[in-house]
Amino acid sequence: MMDDVVIKVENLGKQYRLGEIGSGTFAGEFVRFIQSLRGKKKDDGLITDNDRTVQAKKGDIVWAARDINFEVKRGEVLGIIGKNGAGKSTLLKMLSRVTAPSVGSIKVNGRIASLLEVGTGFHPDLTGRENIFLNGAILGMTKSEIKSKFDEIVDFSGVARYIDTPVKRYSSGMYVRLAFAVAAHLEPEILIVDEVLAVGDIEFQRKCLGKMKDVSGEGRTVIFVSHNMGAVKSLCQTGIVMKNGTMDFAGNINDCVTQYLRINTTDNEGDVVIDKKGTGTGEALIKRIQMINEEGNTAESVLYKSPIKIRLTIDSKVDIPKASLDVKISDKDGSILFHALNIYHNQALPLQLGENIFETEIHNDLLPGGFLASVGVHNAATYYTMDYQENVLGFEVIKAARNAADSYPYEWVVAPAMAQSEWKKIK
Repeated sequence: MMDDVVIKVENLGKQYRLGEIGSGTFAGEFVRFIQSLRGKKKDDGLITDNDRTVQAKKGDIVWAARDINFEVKRGEVLGIIGKNGAGKSTLLKMLSRVTAPSVGSIKVNGRIASLLEVGTGFHPDLTGRENIFLNGAILGMTKSEIKSKFDEIVDFSGVARYIDTPVKRYSSGMYVRLAFAVAAHLEPEILIVDEVLAVGDIEFQRKCLGKMKDVSGEGRTVIFVSHNMGAVKSLCQTGIVMKNGTMDFAGNINDCVTQYLRINTTDNEGDVVIDKKGTGTGEALIKRIQMINEEGNTAESVLYKSPIKIRLTIDSKVDIPKASLDVKISDKDGSILFHALNIYHNQALPLQLGENIFETEIHNDLLPGGFLASVGVHNAATYYTMDYQENVLGFEVIKAARNAADSYPYEWVVAPAMAQSEWKKIK
């Protein structure tokens, strides 16, 4: 059975020092140099176990990943899911040997091809053709082996016209198309793919998912990271849920998705107080989200065909003349169904210094069932996101009809990408 295990991770951890890298003194750097000669490697300012206690008291270190243990078998497709900052990319970088672990060990049986971010492994001044041969050489393939796959790679990527152009002139989508084609077709035993597929268009994403299924069918191993729960469930058999740098859950992929959505939603009767900053610059922070019923009270459900009313409380550190507010509604798999965005309807909403309260009423074409709401506030002038809270509110659309004539269809109602909504400022 051990022959079937291609990746074995034991007690893995990665630690970084916050702030500037370096001891700050010549003596300290000299000690570091001597330690490196003795085999005590320090990478990217990491702290070893010997001095962890002293440094931790100063509060200048952080564990990006810690106490991670798992095995991946040959031909398995493993999904790694979690919120932004959960440690997914750090784990992949250690598996790909882009960065060294602080503690623990990784045993790999086979060649790894990684697609961690746009441009990984490509030299910007080399052409697409030259980068294909460069990546093949890095994977240990001969020139003749790469030539035999060359036409297939170019055809899959769809960049044949630009294959002799330096890749620094490629768009981010073209970069990803070629990088994925190279990684998937040069026959590595293990393929690691991070969220970069989100850069590509829908058609290419489908091609990539199909190719990864083909790769796993050939007995090769795939490790896949994505925020698209539908893609994860369709591709992966097993999964790992990351939370705050540690493994929160591991097992069947359906159970993993359920666990991920559970830890990222709250169940407090349609009224969520947010006490931590999400993703963004922090100029304005979402402090509270409420679902409002027809009587103006908070509720955790809405009747079928009744409008979805959302109230946001936002604390702004500065005056923002024109803000963009966004509510995204997703199904229980995390697949986005539609947005309610004030800018789409040319509704300019100013943010004033201090507390601001907004309400939106969203046209509801959802069938009865459970859904998730993510919320964001953006600066419409700079296009920067100031705060984004993912899957922060869970709610139900219920079957109860208000009158006998009210009924709901058995087929799925396709919601528009941009829902009909109306925003207003109430404070």
